[in-house]
Amino acid sequence: MLVTGATGYLGGHVVSRAMAAGWQVVSSARSGGERVDIRDRGAVLALLRRLRPDAVVHTAVGRERQDWATTADGAANVAVAAVGCRLAHVSSDAVFSGRDVEYAESALPDPVNRYGAAKAAAETAVRAVLPEAVIVRTSLLLGDGNGQHERLTHDLITGRLAGALYTDQIRCPAHVGDVAAALVELAAGDHHGVVNVAGPEAISRYDLGVLVARRDGLDAGALPSATLAESAEPRPADVRLRLDLASNIIRTPLRGAGEFLAV
Repeated sequence: MLVTGATGYLGGHVVSRAMAAGWQVVSSARSGGERVDIRDRGAVLALLRRLRPDAVVHTAVGRERQDWATTADGAANVAVAAVGCRLAHVSSDAVFSGRDVEYAESALPDPVNRYGAAKAAAETAVRAVLPEAVIVRTSLLLGDGNGQHERLTHDLITGRLAGALYTDQIRCPAHVGDVAAALVELAAGDHHGVVNVAGPEAISRYDLGVLVARRDGLDAGALPSATLAESAEPRPADVRLRLDLASNIIRTPLRGAGEFLAV
């Protein structure tokens, strides 16, 4: 199994889960002592021709959310190079505006910002090049103490960062280990098309921060709050991924935030 973005948050967990499941894992971050830039189609093609993996799990994304070349073009490059392989591509609930609130796999993307548009473009490229690929739409990932939302909660409470968590921005957060295990499972299967893999519990980003604070012994009362409605940020407000399909095809349990962040 080739895992792109293996040095990233989700990618690192995928590597661990895949190895535990018996896969021989190679990372595209460093292969043969040489970094591989997924924005370079020639380099990606050469890597996959040399390795000839059975499966590719594409978790890599741009470090900056405005990085279209990595998030969108990079995904297209991976898909082209992965022809003949099993591809599991990681997408995001950011492809949606939130206007419809609940989203099944058949929902068409309608992003409201550049990151969501890049992830939607990546989905389009993957589906065009590899119709047999599985595209995994997920949500906020956390649970091991190192998630972006966990670190942000700590920084806001301690004053290391200014800002607030929105009380009206709703997501279905998932434990990063659950999503990683589901990706390994899907990479070994034959399901194609989109599948939502997220937590079963819808919760605001602010309330999620409160759960993190209580788990970590911080003062939840010191966590600043705001509303997305008061902000000028182009972000989807309420996006809830339906999990009907996942419950039928994935054996990996998908826990809600109230469960995996319980004190």
